[in-house]
Amino acid sequence: MTVVFVITIALLTVAAGCAIYRAERGPSMLDRTVALDVFTTTIVGAIALEAAYSRRATTIPILVVMSLVAFVGSVTVARFAAVEREEEGRIELPPALGDVDGDEQVAADADAVERAEGGER
Repeated sequence: MTVVFVITIALLTVAAGCAIYRAERGPSMLDRTVALDVFTTTIVGAIALEAAYSRRATTIPILVVMSLVAFVGSVTVARFAAVEREEEGRIELPPALGDVDGDEQVAADADAVERAEGGER
């Protein structure tokens, strides 16, 4: 069992080192995100390995929380990195108050609504 533990720790260390290298060098933000996700996964694996080796179940909540943080972080970065096409037609928020161009847009929208209702208001 000790030999398997040592080999597994060595492999996890190599994986973590490669992930840190990719996070440092990665040319794009998505490369860095994937590398940090792999690093977090190797940390979770190391904690799980230690829990299995010492036969303790008290670290399971830590594993769950770390896994959730890694998942939410990766999904958040992927969401902001996604490029949306023009034809998807996202709903735009109203302009900020005090925005000069926004005031003009609100007036134009009000005129369009008035024209659509047939001039009655």
